[in-house]
Amino acid sequence: MDLPRIGVTLQHFGPHAGPDGIVTVARAAERLGFDAVSVSDRLLVPVGPHWTNDAGLPDDTPWDALEVLTWAAAHTRRIRVGTGVLNSIFESPVALARRLATLDRLSRGRLYVGIGQGGGTRLPPHYIPEEFVAAGVSPGRRGAGFAEHVAAMRACWGPDPVEFHGEHYRVPAAKVGPKPWRGRIPLLFGATARPAIERAARIGDGFVTVAVDWDDTRTQVGWYRAAGGTGSVVVNVIPAPPGTDVPAADFTAAALANLDRAAALGADEVHVVTALLGVSPERQVELLEALAAELGLPAGRP
Repeated sequence: MDLPRIGVTLQHFGPHAGPDGIVTVARAAERLGFDAVSVSDRLLVPVGPHWTNDAGLPDDTPWDALEVLTWAAAHTRRIRVGTGVLNSIFESPVALARRLATLDRLSRGRLYVGIGQGGGTRLPPHYIPEEFVAAGVSPGRRGAGFAEHVAAMRACWGPDPVEFHGEHYRVPAAKVGPKPWRGRIPLLFGATARPAIERAARIGDGFVTVAVDWDDTRTQVGWYRAAGGTGSVVVNVIPAPPGTDVPAADFTAAALANLDRAAALGADEVHVVTALLGVSPERQVELLEALAAELGLPAGRP
């Protein structure tokens, strides 16, 4: 069985976040032969008795995803940079399209973008209302509004003059730049509910999820493929409980087991979430070195 492409997360939240740590992990990932580095997105973390952090999210807000990736891209040359996921509807489609295209050109086409419609982990209502309040966006913008946001961004990446007229977003005839390095930036949709996953199959360039429960992940990938999705499937895996420093051998064994599970369900790429371990970037590099050695990286990797 061929293994999926392998990426790693960057430390962009918590006490170990910082410019040196981001560069340390990004450069090591490139040196070791990994395929990509990625970051997540969170506008804010609510406080108060009503908030239940049931998914082990960071206790503080991550640094801005696109600025972190720009910094990582500036200190690397080959490795792809991506988000998994960016809550896209919290920004106007024109502003976000320009930011993404700028990063894509600065990285010479190394950007891919996992996007979502402001999903959360609190059930119900499947999102964090405080983020929508802070962003000045109605939760009703999800669904069809999210799909229209994607269409407006893609219009901005097309030939000038750009023009878009939708129910929620309008772009008057204008020149909008820069344009992506290769004319288009891959947009992978993050989702857990079946309608959103089927939307990813219809209009996305791929699908991204987190393997919290492998039965659920298998079902989600099945929904995506059954709906006609032919794009890349990216699965984020957490090889050790958040906040724990495990021996390198245990980390490697868990990561390899996750890679095998992801390959068995048809994932094209797996991102190993080291940022949640709560250890220093230097320790993360040690763990990645052990995993790369077991995998035989960089030999055999492009």
